[in-house]
Amino acid sequence: MRILYFDCPSGISGDMCLGALVDLGVDIKRIRSELKKLPIEDVSISISRKKYHGITGTNLCIKTKEAHHHRTFRDIKELIEESGLSRKVKELSVEIFKEIAQAEAKVHDTDYMEVHFHEVGALDSIVDIVGTAVAMEAIDVDEVYSSPLPMGTGWVDTAHGRMPVPAPATVEILRGVPVKGSHIEAELTTPTGASIVKTLARGFCTMPSMVIEATGYGLGSRNLKEIPNILRVVVGRTREEKEVLVVMETNIDDMNPQIMGYLTERLLSAGALDVFCTSVQMKKNRPGVLLTVLTDRAHRDQLMDIIFRESTSLGVRIHEVERVCLSRKDTKVSTPYGTVRMKVSLLDGKVVNIQPEYEDCKRIAQKSNIPVKTVMDEAKRCFRG
Repeated sequence: MRILYFDCPSGISGDMCLGALVDLGVDIKRIRSELKKLPIEDVSISISRKKYHGITGTNLCIKTKEAHHHRTFRDIKELIEESGLSRKVKELSVEIFKEIAQAEAKVHDTDYMEVHFHEVGALDSIVDIVGTAVAMEAIDVDEVYSSPLPMGTGWVDTAHGRMPVPAPATVEILRGVPVKGSHIEAELTTPTGASIVKTLARGFCTMPSMVIEATGYGLGSRNLKEIPNILRVVVGRTREEKEVLVVMETNIDDMNPQIMGYLTERLLSAGALDVFCTSVQMKKNRPGVLLTVLTDRAHRDQLMDIIFRESTSLGVRIHEVERVCLSRKDTKVSTPYGTVRMKVSLLDGKVVNIQPEYEDCKRIAQKSNIPVKTVMDEAKRCFRG
């Protein structure tokens, strides 16, 4: 699984984000080419290599003649959706802008579709957001995470007048997101940067465990005296495969146990990844079972319907869990008794576990009139040999 991590020691803005992704390796020519699909004119993007506090990175500068054009979210949404951009880029761009629109609407008590974006609606911010969406499509990672975001302090001048840092829209965007204070008198995290990372990141944490493949540094427009004004992006690959699954549980103490076997078969045939029962002591001192079903999100509702129809359950508890699995492959080995399929587990490309397919071993054991464990041991020996 490939992961992208936003490391934000001095916050995040739109131009820092796009600059970091270019520094990571995204071709600036691709971004320029895709942006030409938008119905906008008189926009140019330049990149340069600079050094802040000894750290070299990419500084991205957007120049436009359209300095004070105000657009509503409705205008920007139509501008993007009617363009020739890919569906994925359109959806991500609109989602990022919607985060800002809803925050501005809350702050200014208006309809988010009619919010006038002012600076955010200017062409440079449209380029930042759409360019970031293009870059993310090019990188093609499975998950995105970010560090907690520093906010800065002081004041910032906007179209609405002087605002405290962090700006009210930034605070609204980052509801539910871990942030931290900073003594730096500057707007470290902007509404555009906040919306980008809020939309992309699955979680906010320290850097996940991974094998690092590439890094990129985006430089802000100001060279701060106290700290390097940088955004670092890191792309890596986890050692294991991780996926989000759904656990469904229900306690049952008033059902014929014969039905439980049938229920288990129904659930497994309908897409459950695993079904098992645990003995529990229920209220009124009744012995009962805890039915646990493991599945993916796509099969959740169908399996819940089966539980309600085929059992006496009155309610099901549901929560999501992460499952980490080793990489796996299937192969076959020839033994003196016959061919056996093998399930092989890998960690960092190396075999760490092998398991013969039980049904193959059972069939051979019955046919040859030998213990099934003999067939299984021989299959493992042949695989290693």
